[in-house]
Amino acid sequence: MAGHREDFILMTVGALTLDPSTKTPIVVLKDPDNKLNLPIWIGLLEAASMATELEGIKPQRPMTHDLLRNILGELGGTVEAVEVTELRDNTYFAHIQVKTREGRTVQIDSRPSDAISLALRTKSPIYVAKKVLEVSSELQQSAEADSKEQNLAGVSRDKWAEILEKMSPEDFKYKM
Repeated sequence: MAGHREDFILMTVGALTLDPSTKTPIVVLKDPDNKLNLPIWIGLLEAASMATELEGIKPQRPMTHDLLRNILGELGGTVEAVEVTELRDNTYFAHIQVKTREGRTVQIDSRPSDAISLALRTKSPIYVAKKVLEVSSELQQSAEADSKEQNLAGVSRDKWAEILEKMSPEDFKYKM
């Protein structure tokens, strides 16, 4: 695994924000120097999961990503890293690198939002493939050319609390 790390850049969660036009949550990954950012559009559930962890809100019962962390822990697995590996047809792909109790490293296919939520809970590094950043910045540039300067205002802690409070159990039901 260490062999291909030069193709990746270490990033952290820089912000959770809302797309001004669609009100869809976006998680923004940034590099340590704050030169690069990667916006990933995510679902409300995943945003809520990240927000609770980032804000240190302790839900009464384990949420999905707490459950994942707990299961891995009980089975003796550790999350070594998560990697955002590809951007294909406007969809991001990720892997969760898990070290088993026996010391084997397994790669588990994941949506980036789930991988990031798990990484936040296990304090694991988040790596993004350089090719993903290149494709993403090309898309951002062409989008900026199409639209007047779109301002992605960060959503404050109070705003997230407000969004989460306003959400009813109905919002968490999957539409079938």
